[in-house]
Amino acid sequence: MSSKLDQLREMTTVVADTGDIEAVRRLKPVDCTTNPTLLFKAVETPAYAHLVEEAIGWGRKQGGGEKAVQAVCDRLAVSFGTELTKIVPGRVSTEVDADLSFDGKATIDKARAIIAAYKERGVEKERILIKIASTWEGLQAAKVLQGEGIDCNLTLLFALPQAVAAADARAFLISPFVGRILDWHVKAGGGPYTAETDPGVVSVRSIYAYYKTYGIDTVVMGASFRNTGEIEALAGCDRLTIGPGLLDELAAATGTLPRQLDPEAPGKAPAKLSLDEKAFRFAMNEDAMATEKLAEGIRGFVKDLRSLRKLVTEKLA
Repeated sequence: MSSKLDQLREMTTVVADTGDIEAVRRLKPVDCTTNPTLLFKAVETPAYAHLVEEAIGWGRKQGGGEKAVQAVCDRLAVSFGTELTKIVPGRVSTEVDADLSFDGKATIDKARAIIAAYKERGVEKERILIKIASTWEGLQAAKVLQGEGIDCNLTLLFALPQAVAAADARAFLISPFVGRILDWHVKAGGGPYTAETDPGVVSVRSIYAYYKTYGIDTVVMGASFRNTGEIEALAGCDRLTIGPGLLDELAAATGTLPRQLDPEAPGKAPAKLSLDEKAFRFAMNEDAMATEKLAEGIRGFVKDLRSLRKLVTEKLA
């Protein structure tokens, strides 16, 4: 019998959640997604020293200061992304700086600059997804970018209102975070949970049913998994982005993997929502989990972004 990973690939597009180029080469996902945390880990790996040295050498010619440091970090992200496009046949997600999560104009400007940098390296925008935090400002920036033909991946998504606003923005893809939703509920004293009752799994199933029932084309890509049980419970989802460790576990596992999500029978959908800015912000305020995890996620990515900038500053000196 084929492995559970092979069975999953028959019904779901598998995406690698890593900046580790060698892991991507070994696991052969269709797409690849990175974030500041993963990029910071990759930059510290000796195997990628040549990419870091190239970016630092380029940065020294740009003069000093904070702008040069940020430019080197952007160059590193595009360098890693370019290498990943040579391995995966599909898309590579590259994240807009998390400290721009509440600045729509700066998010748009940064996204355009990332796409331009990829084009300079011969990578067309059709190979890239711009990853943006699912704040109100980020969602509105995505609406503008999608109108320009720049496809977006709305990340740090924890609740249906964010998914509805992403659909209204005609976002190419959303990344609802399964494991972080579970983390919040466990910390709040909930559980024990099975794969079927896992709050993160339940949330993604609800969003999936909403999208399929109301004819929304935005891709649902479950993310942030804590165990293979969560992944198996979402078999059939449009896409799933999975870390190398869990991909290896699925590759080693045998047994039948039944389809759980089917666009032809998506299950009962929540009532259709219409959200302006005030309604969106109020709905998020009513959801303590979504509000707290969104803020925590942005803080975490900003922390790793600052660590990356510190490392670049030291190397430039």
